[in-house]
Order: sequence, then C-alpha cells, then structure tokens
Amino acid sequence: MDILHRVGIKSSSLDAVYKALTTREGLSGWWTKDTHGDGKVGGVLQFRFGPGGIDMKVLELQPAKRVLWQVVEGPKEWLGTKVSFDLKQEGDWTGVLFKHQGWKEPVEFMHHCSTKWATFLMSLKALVETGKGAPYPDDVHITGNGD
Repeated sequence: MDILHRVGIKSSSLDAVYKALTTREGLSGWWTKDTHGDGKVGGVLQFRFGPGGIDMKVLELQPAKRVLWQVVEGPKEWLGTKVSFDLKQEGDWTGVLFKHQGWKEPVEFMHHCSTKWATFLMSLKALVETGKGAPYPDDVHITGNGD
C-alpha cells in the first residue's frame, strides 16, 4: 500500500525544489518548523509535530532528481516505510512525484496521512513559488483535534 501524489511547482530550477527537500531551512519552511538532524545520506532527520515526531534516515540523494528517506522512528504504521520525492523538469515547471510506500494495510490513519501529505505538498509548492510555506503548526488542519 502506497500514498501517491503529484504536484507541479512553477519553477524553472530543479535546484530550488531539491533544496527545499534536502536542507533543514527548506524542510522547516514547508513541513514542520521543528526540523533537526543530518540531511546527508546515512544521516537522520528529526521532524517534530507537537508532542510527537518522525525520524527519517536519508537513504538516497540525487541532486535535482531524487530524495529517499526511511522512517526509523514515529507512528507504528510508518515504521519501515519509505518516502520519496522524484523531480523532473517540465518547461517552466518542476514536477514532483511523491510516494510514501510500504504501508502494511490501508488503515484509517493512512487516509488521514494521505490528506496531510497533500496539504504539505501544497505548502512545498507555496514555499518555492512565493517564499512562504505553511509548515506545522501553521498547516491546514483537517480534524477537530488540530491535526
């Protein structure tokens, strides 16, 4: 089971999108302001969302082309899953193919995460296009409990 999304970002530079996916400054500009860790291959990035968080081991970095992480700490449904961003230039646009792969089953939490990933990908789009994303805690809330 995988979560799949595609978003086009108005940018003639794959490097701008890649930087937003691989630097702490970039990641904290669209996913969560509370981002720490080592973004190099073999390093672990720590993303915090209120009391909880997710730790991602960086498995692969292909400049201006691909980012691949594996979840090493976080919600039990996420453990061992992989998150990838594949980039390709399409004229004045950068296409981002997103995949959160390896879910064991399509539990309700997977539906929630799919929607949240979509909102955060739109935050990535806004960050690259306008310079201002909507990272946690300023993200779009989709439930009554602030998520």
